[in-house]
Amino acid sequence: MADRVHRPTRLDAWRALKEHHREIRSRQMRDLFRRDKKRFDKFSVEAEDILLDYSKNLVNKKTMRLLVRLAREAGVRKQARRMFGGKHINTTEDRAVLHTALRAAPGDAFRDGSQDATADVLEVLDRLCHFTDAVHEGRHTGATGKRVTDVVNIGIGGSDLGIVMVYEALAKYRRPDIRLHCVSNVDGTQLEDVLADVDPETTLFIVCSKTFTTQETLTNAHGARRWLVENMQSGEGAVQAHFAAVSTNHAAMDEFGIHPEFRFGFWDWVGGRYSLWSAVGLAIALAVGAENFRALLAGGRAMDRHFLEAPLGENLPVILALIALWYNNFFG
Repeated sequence: MADRVHRPTRLDAWRALKEHHREIRSRQMRDLFRRDKKRFDKFSVEAEDILLDYSKNLVNKKTMRLLVRLAREAGVRKQARRMFGGKHINTTEDRAVLHTALRAAPGDAFRDGSQDATADVLEVLDRLCHFTDAVHEGRHTGATGKRVTDVVNIGIGGSDLGIVMVYEALAKYRRPDIRLHCVSNVDGTQLEDVLADVDPETTLFIVCSKTFTTQETLTNAHGARRWLVENMQSGEGAVQAHFAAVSTNHAAMDEFGIHPEFRFGFWDWVGGRYSLWSAVGLAIALAVGAENFRALLAGGRAMDRHFLEAPLGENLPVILALIALWYNNFFG
């Protein structure tokens, strides 16, 4: 049975879907709607104030029945519980996949082996929100005592893309007194354009690199550091007030000059694409406020619970995943 679970193409539901694909592959969307005036009602579902309308996909009731059957035969429920339980389902790197722990509430039981992942996450989150509030309330300022007006996030990949996405999505929640800029391109013109638009006395830089060795990120970080030192009377002394970091490499942060209080860590079970929910989201918190960042996490947790508990046929992420599989593996 274990062999079959890891090879979904051998499952009975997969074979049934192949046969069904031959029946439905030539159908046109307009015809599906013409024949069924209640198609939207049949192929839409709502959860946590989110409406998923999947009626405009090449599926019918038989398609969805077979796709849900495939999920059931493949053990999606069991695998979800293993993921939430901290099992090492990332087999290529032999580690847990616990990004769901980043959205944990007090009392949630997430563990990475013997380590209490929930406690670790909440400790970093509290520090992140305390720092965010200090910036917004003027308790943390630049080296000359002026309040922070601009935040520059320096990262790449998961330490950049997720931040940009959420910043755009939460535009209506942005604080009017903070501007967020994101620098990821190793081509120096992007950093130069940002630096031309900010004041060194009121700018806070965040360096996002788990290892603090990422070439593109460190190139931009050192460029920003040089600019700050050259444009501040206190020179090197300004670095600690104007830089924070999201990393686990304390020796490298010592060398760079990051103040110990302004360092925020995360864990090897945080995949890059999920890192915005971790301390990498510091820039998001600074842009929209600690309260709104916590609300973002709470929304993620609500969807996590929905994924874990809702019936497969009414489960938003499961439905989306199954439709993607339907198109990728059957329609090519």
